[in-house]
Amino acid sequence: MAHAVDPQSGLQLYELSHVWGHGVPSVPGDDDVKMYRSVKHGQHGVMTHRITMVMHSGTHMNAPIHMIQGGAPTADIPLDSLFGNGVILSVPKERWEMVTADDLKSATPEIQKGDFVVIVTGWHHKYSDSLEYWGDSPGLSKEAAEYLVSLDVKMVGVDTPQVDHPLATSLGPQRGGPLMNRVIAKYEEATGGNAKADFPEWNPAHKAILGANIPTIEQVGGDVDDLLGKRATMMATPWRSEHGDACPVRFVAMTDPSGNCRIDAGGEE
Repeated sequence: MAHAVDPQSGLQLYELSHVWGHGVPSVPGDDDVKMYRSVKHGQHGVMTHRITMVMHSGTHMNAPIHMIQGGAPTADIPLDSLFGNGVILSVPKERWEMVTADDLKSATPEIQKGDFVVIVTGWHHKYSDSLEYWGDSPGLSKEAAEYLVSLDVKMVGVDTPQVDHPLATSLGPQRGGPLMNRVIAKYEEATGGNAKADFPEWNPAHKAILGANIPTIEQVGGDVDDLLGKRATMMATPWRSEHGDACPVRFVAMTDPSGNCRIDAGGEE
């Protein structure tokens, strides 16, 4: 298993993020992440980068304000929503399939009130700047999102590009779309359906979750397969940004097989 072990505590640490940097896959229609060396080792013996980016790149957290006018920015996400126990659920899905409430109810371990919930469809293996990754991905149904809200979960993470089905977003026929010109015709030819009729709402799942003040993490990856069907303690910390709608995060899971690891008591000695 690809995990690190803390030599002092024996705590096992798992990477749940994709590598982030210059030119990482970005939402069609968004600018690329661009990194420039503004100071070089050969010049001053140090390195400093300048970055231009859209915050919704790579493994990133979305704050309620992303889709809810007047919602909390990243600076106002409670600290207890950034660290907690939860489940990593295996919910395998193929092209354009939906993650349903029944999928979540039957997945193991059972979701508990207040959990972090990470939903793994397998789509993280396709992470790339490709028509398939962005336009063919699975997504959460509105009912699945409402079920998670009913459990008062702390955080919802997905290994897909976005929480919702691509045709329920601007990638397809929704607001400002289609940002992917071929995705509607491709869907309708393959399924015989009507994209707008089949997906009449814009981001219904994501709005339901963020509307309940539950942050989301999209594009989960790394070694998440090593924790499928298990419980773990998880942590992801975005910038404390006053108006932040989203932010790339280093998403980490922890397990303690020994049961001996304890949070420091905060004493002075």
